[in-house]
Amino acid sequence: MTLRRIGIAGVTAGLAWAHFEAGWVRLESVRCPLPALPPELDGLRIAHLSDLHLGFPSRGTRAVERAVDWVVERQPDLTLVSGDLLSRRSGEPHLRSLLARLPRCYAVLGNHDFAVTRDPFSHPIELYELEPATLLADDSRTIELRGRRVQIVGVDPRSYRRRLARPQRLADPDADLRILLCHFPDVIDRLPEGAFDLVLSGHLHAGQICVPWPGGRLRLAHVRWNYVRGLYRRPAGMLHLSAGLGTTFVPFRFLARPEATELVLESR
Repeated sequence: MTLRRIGIAGVTAGLAWAHFEAGWVRLESVRCPLPALPPELDGLRIAHLSDLHLGFPSRGTRAVERAVDWVVERQPDLTLVSGDLLSRRSGEPHLRSLLARLPRCYAVLGNHDFAVTRDPFSHPIELYELEPATLLADDSRTIELRGRRVQIVGVDPRSYRRRLARPQRLADPDADLRILLCHFPDVIDRLPEGAFDLVLSGHLHAGQICVPWPGGRLRLAHVRWNYVRGLYRRPAGMLHLSAGLGTTFVPFRFLARPEATELVLESR
């Protein structure tokens, strides 16, 4: 076999795997320690989904559907979705039918929902509500869970990109648990110390296309970001960064599986 044929075979195999991986969703429960958590909220379960990108042809749609089925099976206390819900208007009916199934669902939008991106395949949409899910945009809701007050604050991606968002001003000091939903994970570095107990973000897709590199992986999307995926304890609060479910630019993922996470809160 010539080197050219070997190269073609390698590229073909790589694309086939990346196509498969885009739908190979990771579903996992993760313990999330929060030092100031009231004992009554110990064990509270929060499902975190992000970056659905519905309307863009990809096996990521299958990942979204599987994730929603899993959340419905788990019946967590709260479901939070951290932006980039749609890439095209055609995905809106599917989005609404999926979100309607999720228990106690709150969501924010991301930059792709407004086509504020280099992705030429992303189209702007108009979403002002997602009933029965609650769409937050620089506002908040306070609900009661296990007899305690839980506040959910949501950031509008447009004001965030203009550096106008001040979510800390919405934080209720009397709430027993303060959660911030913001599509962009670097919000954690813009907040004052102790502003929120938990911050949920997405945006980075864990790199989406990654290649092995000395000391780790080279993430071809968002190369310079400090955060990748998972939990990060920072002065402003605990950040959970989701690898997301969908895809952008290309319908592939490589060494960056889509994921849905159930956070199990622990008082420590």
